[in-house]
Amino acid sequence: METAHLRIAITTNSLLHMDANFAAAKQMVVYDVDRERSEFVDVVPFMRGARKGPGGGPDADGKCPMMDMEDDDGTGVDPTIERVEALKGCSVLFTMEMSDLAAMRVHQAKVFPVKSYQQRSIDEIIGQLQELLNTSPPLWLRRVMCDGKGARLPLEDQEL
Repeated sequence: METAHLRIAITTNSLLHMDANFAAAKQMVVYDVDRERSEFVDVVPFMRGARKGPGGGPDADGKCPMMDMEDDDGTGVDPTIERVEALKGCSVLFTMEMSDLAAMRVHQAKVFPVKSYQQRSIDEIIGQLQELLNTSPPLWLRRVMCDGKGARLPLEDQEL
């Protein structure tokens, strides 16, 4: 996008709704969103998909997918690395749930995590975000706005 915008990521199993938690999502969709329009950018599939239906939850062994937030999943690979790397260039992550450790890693990647406890359609998320941009965006939202080239805009340069 050539105007000030946000690049957002949304965790999803269905590609239509935010319906998965960070640790168990099959994929993330990425959009650029400005005050009037949105533009689909990419879908990022994960090698380690969800263990159970929408929103994750315990698997057949009763193991919680949030256990994935440990440093090692038994294969010698940190399972959060690919998910945090997929957020590169994004300003905001919308997800169902995430552990405190995952939220800290996302925040260290300079991405603002927004957690929800209910499924929402991707169109609804984008619409509410545009409504915030067109009224009076909260400070956290203004801090993550990007220029047309994807660089973060200082607050004093924003025309909201």
